[in-house]
Amino acid sequence: METFQIKNFNIGNLSNIGTKTIEEHLKLYGAYVKNANIVFQKIKELEQEKEKNTYAINEVRRRLSFEIGGGKNHEIYFDSLSDGAQKPNEESLFFKKVLEDFDSFENFIQQIKECATTRGIGWVMVYFDKEINKLIISWVDEQHIGQLAGLPAVLCLDMWEHSYYLDFAPSEKNKYVEAFFENLNWSKIENAQTSKKVKQI
Repeated sequence: METFQIKNFNIGNLSNIGTKTIEEHLKLYGAYVKNANIVFQKIKELEQEKEKNTYAINEVRRRLSFEIGGGKNHEIYFDSLSDGAQKPNEESLFFKKVLEDFDSFENFIQQIKECATTRGIGWVMVYFDKEINKLIISWVDEQHIGQLAGLPAVLCLDMWEHSYYLDFAPSEKNKYVEAFFENLNWSKIENAQTSKKVKQI
């Protein structure tokens, strides 16, 4: 039985992000899920002769975090673009938390956009740390390098060029970031953050 299953997302026509871009991007997501399952199976096979295959097992495990990270990051990303764009609910716990941590919603968005200018391929991640009751904006290289251990991501912005190259030139990635926010369903982020049992402010 496969460890991970490819999920479906209700993504309609998006503003300034083409249907072809989403179709190709979803194929890449599916490949991460499939490859994660392949890696698990390969480890199982190699462990039949563990002493002989110790080096190979360790190298395959090194790949595992990349594939799993790719699958999980994309699931949050595509879910946030599902079911149509929705504005943030100013009465939600999430919105109030943003105001507490960033002074204004505009400042929160601006800091995400600034993080998105990081050179290289990777993701802008917004995590919620339940222990300190704080939202944290961070950059993750590739799919997995720099993930904050134990913290659930509530928003993921894919900054690999495959996310936008059919719609925007590499020098125009700021336009893609604007398009991402135009199409964001904030109720998805609000529900994800609320489900982590955020402390009442």
